[in-house]
Amino acid sequence: MQQTKIETPKGHELVGERIVRRIRDGEWQTGQRLPSVVQLAEAYGVGRSTIREAVSALKAMGWLDVRQGGGTFVKSVLPNNAKSASESLFQGADSLVELLEVRKSLEIGAASLAAERRSSADLARFRELLALMELSLDRDDTSEGERADTEFHMAIAAASGNSLFVQLMESIADRFAGSIRQTRELWFYQEKATASRLLNEHRTIYEAIEKQDKLKASELISDHLSKVERLLREALSNKSV
Repeated sequence: MQQTKIETPKGHELVGERIVRRIRDGEWQTGQRLPSVVQLAEAYGVGRSTIREAVSALKAMGWLDVRQGGGTFVKSVLPNNAKSASESLFQGADSLVELLEVRKSLEIGAASLAAERRSSADLARFRELLALMELSLDRDDTSEGERADTEFHMAIAAASGNSLFVQLMESIADRFAGSIRQTRELWFYQEKATASRLLNEHRTIYEAIEKQDKLKASELISDHLSKVERLLREALSNKSV
């Protein structure tokens, strides 16, 4: 591959555009495996994290398929255009907003209680999940990242010591897991945020709970979910235009 140096704060967007161009031009066919992250990083003169960000965004947009342990492939069915690709992310966004409102109410209270009541076993569970998130980031394993993300929020309810919080979270568990997947896709696509930044937000929530800072824990989970809520509402607004 011909090396093309990219020096820009938004290098992952330019890398993504060039990958899509090569797919559109037929250089990379549907179903074809892309070069490795290392090879792509060398070809475009950027870091591996930049390539992972570009791949995550293109996966969310429907251009790429990331298979655990198997590499990255061009989707067998490609989006017709950028608009249709982004719109597919926003399907059901209105119901996701409602679910997020419930989650927000539950988790702000649960985070405060978790900071007050957390046990050493709860803290160990948080650390285990953060390690899984970090491992999934290193492996570029989005499915494992989604599962660890979901379990982290469930662990907050468990650490609250209130069985009703746990039951309420479990009662919406299926939709809750689905919302994690869709909101993460919106996060990467629309916010252009990195998976490492998302990991860091979860880590700061854990640190507040560990320090038994009830106010900080509540503020952090509120900020985290408010950011996702804003993305969903913007998705709804764009969909109605």
